[in-house]
Amino acid sequence: MINVIASISVKSSHLASFIEIFKANIPSVLAEEGCIEYTANIDFITEIPVQLLDANTVTIVEKWQSIDHLYAHLNAPHMLEYKAKVTDMVDDLSIKILQAV
Repeated sequence: MINVIASISVKSSHLASFIEIFKANIPSVLAEEGCIEYTANIDFITEIPVQLLDANTVTIVEKWQSIDHLYAHLNAPHMLEYKAKVTDMVDDLSIKILQAV
């Protein structure tokens, strides 16, 4: 199993629109072969001192059966359409691809 954590820094003026577009794409992603989990998350404010908060970051948590499924996801037509819609809304993107030990 492959775990993916993607941190997307969204322009503050576009945050609501970005989330709406992302959520509309979730059913298509969940229908992909090999997709186990695909969720968008925003910071949950706590008093835990080591927590880094950023109101403009959307964190995507994904689980895939294999790296081949992840590659297929990245090139799926609905993902290419999603990327085209949100490109101008995004300031930065970082991604971690992980496997359990």
